[in-house]
Amino acid sequence: MSFTLATWNINSVRLREPIVCKLMEEEAPDVLCLQECKSPVDKIPLESFKALGYHYMVARGQKGYNGVAILSKLPIEDVGDMDFASLGHARHVAARLKNGVTVHNFYVPAGGDKPDREVNEKFGQKLDYLTEMRDWFKEEQFEKSILVGDLNIAPREDDVWSHKQLLKIVSHTPVEVDHLQQVMEAGKWADVTRNDIPEGLLYSWWSYRAKDWDAADKGRRLDHIWATPDIKNAGHSSRILRAARGWEKPSDHAPVFATFDL
Repeated sequence: MSFTLATWNINSVRLREPIVCKLMEEEAPDVLCLQECKSPVDKIPLESFKALGYHYMVARGQKGYNGVAILSKLPIEDVGDMDFASLGHARHVAARLKNGVTVHNFYVPAGGDKPDREVNEKFGQKLDYLTEMRDWFKEEQFEKSILVGDLNIAPREDDVWSHKQLLKIVSHTPVEVDHLQQVMEAGKWADVTRNDIPEGLLYSWWSYRAKDWDAADKGRRLDHIWATPDIKNAGHSSRILRAARGWEKPSDHAPVFATFDL
């Protein structure tokens, strides 16, 4: 069985319903994981997505904030969610495909503006969230699993437009990168995107603050696709659909894709 999976922080699934449909029509991933849906589950425009072949959805929602959804052309089963750091936020949901693969969809807290938990509660929440992710993966030791989502960290020097200038900027600070590395190591996760594209600058997010984001190209790779060791070699054809950042009323994130042969 071969299937293509995409992950995309959509920044309001209702506001951006037209470009979600555009992605479904033009790219047609078998599984589409969305973050920051900003919608109760019953308000997600599922009928529009069903009309394009996405008959299955597993989601957790909140009014106006957070929210994660897994939309699929393939049958999926809801296998739960976790509330790391006890934030009460809809930031994780998991679904299992018929072939036994479990997809974990995450929206890790952004962490606010200052990388100091003493003055910025949100940064502390982010680190605590990652710590609890680490502990869960260490305890559970998942198999046949894929982790996707907006992890809000660009870990490598070539995952940001300027490593030196962003070292003290939330999303690329050493403490965040270290926490993310611990999460990866605890679950023995492999970075599918970087296994496929090992060299070169690679971004999935460009700030709304840049009027000409494309020319300025001050991006960061905040969105990720990982896999457990038993299926990491099944992942291939990774890509980031940069063009979607320029669509009408875009998200500030671009979709990330990978195909798995299982």
